[in-house]
Amino acid sequence: MTPVHDSGIRFWQTLTTEEAAALATRDPVIVLPVAAIEQHGPHLPLSTDLDVGLGLLGEAMRRLPDMFPVWALPPQAIGTSAEHTGFAGTLSLDPGLLAETVVQLGAAVGSTGIRRLLVWNAHGGNQATIDVAALRLRREHRLLVVKTSYFGFPRPEHAKLPDREWCHGLHGGAVETAMMRHLRPELVRTDLLRRFASVDDELAAALNLVRADGPMSFAWLANDLNQKGVVGDARLGTKELGAQLVSHYGRVLAD
Repeated sequence: MTPVHDSGIRFWQTLTTEEAAALATRDPVIVLPVAAIEQHGPHLPLSTDLDVGLGLLGEAMRRLPDMFPVWALPPQAIGTSAEHTGFAGTLSLDPGLLAETVVQLGAAVGSTGIRRLLVWNAHGGNQATIDVAALRLRREHRLLVVKTSYFGFPRPEHAKLPDREWCHGLHGGAVETAMMRHLRPELVRTDLLRRFASVDDELAAALNLVRADGPMSFAWLANDLNQKGVVGDARLGTKELGAQLVSHYGRVLAD
């Protein structure tokens, strides 16, 4: 049975070898979902990035025409999560190993004559590694590799959150909590929702430019920002907001 959060995704592994060999004639887009299995505080499961990434991909695929030539590779569930390894449950690959994995998967796709790969990333800590892998795939295998993440998408106009939450609630805050309450409500510990203050809140009051995340950022471990390893106001992450966010991000991805 396909899990609820995977519904709508057309997976590569459902093809036969003959069908895979014939795909190149349709000039398809192949999607590689990359996520993470890591701590998300007391209220969200270790699978949060994976669940959100697949949920948004399913939403996007449901918005495309039935015959649109797009298939998703099996998700690379474990990413590089060095900043979270101080917390139990986190699984993390060395960045070099993750980059090599992405390159080998892309090369296997390219060997069939397919030229277009979309790396769909649901964990910010993966981005630098994906950049390295994508350039190798372009240089060594002539693939067109597009890299994207929902947290780089425009904000939805009607999703009402304080600017502070958009800027600083980057891990386990309202956005991730809301989408998980919509996509996988049975995994959210709603009795443990609260605001997790970030060191970035203090920096915003004291400094003009330096932040944990942004154009002038510093390297951080999750417990540098909050002792629980999460930041943001999870209480604002309602399932109604989650439905808005999933619809918006899914539409942007489909576009």
